[in-house]
Amino acid sequence: MTQAQVEPKLYSFDEFISWYPENSPLRYELYDGVIVEMPKPRGKHSNLTGSLIEQLLISIRQMGKGGIWTIPRESIVKTKSEKSGYEPDITVLNQEVLGAEPRWESESIIQNPDSVKLVVEVVSTNWRDDYYNKLRDYEEMGIEEYWIVDYAALGARKFIGDPKQPTIFVCNLVNAEYQMTSFTGDTLIVSPTFALFNLSAQQIFELAM
Repeated sequence: MTQAQVEPKLYSFDEFISWYPENSPLRYELYDGVIVEMPKPRGKHSNLTGSLIEQLLISIRQMGKGGIWTIPRESIVKTKSEKSGYEPDITVLNQEVLGAEPRWESESIIQNPDSVKLVVEVVSTNWRDDYYNKLRDYEEMGIEEYWIVDYAALGARKFIGDPKQPTIFVCNLVNAEYQMTSFTGDTLIVSPTFALFNLSAQQIFELAM
């Protein structure tokens, strides 16, 4: 007997937020209505994310934005489609306009692109999410800058070359489309938002060690 396949239940963003277990040790994201358990950052991924937050905070202070731009411990980005919601590895928020976010104080939800100065995704085994889904959705939202940090060279060769090499992409919004610039080795990261950021790609990768 052939068993009928059961389609997964599809959730709206609001249903996803209502479902999300409070104080859960696990992380979840919503992809086109499907709730997906995300791998918990560990080891090098966790080290790199924590150290990169420290470097971004240093740059924020150097730019005179301390106390204005902030990096919350957690936040969920609501996409325009109402069918997806992501929890970036790093989100830099502008507190000057954060008050216009109706769901920030109660639910840590971001839906206004003006609230976001930068989102960073550190690539893991689900690399397609960062290179395709999130790039598309952050671009559609109008988030002005998005970094893809592929320290383990997991992405497709069409992105990071053949042979594959660890790469950082700075995606900058120009005329409503992301312009992707890749950085490898000793090349200094050039960020329109973080003009004083002065680490090379390799120096960032070494933060994972």
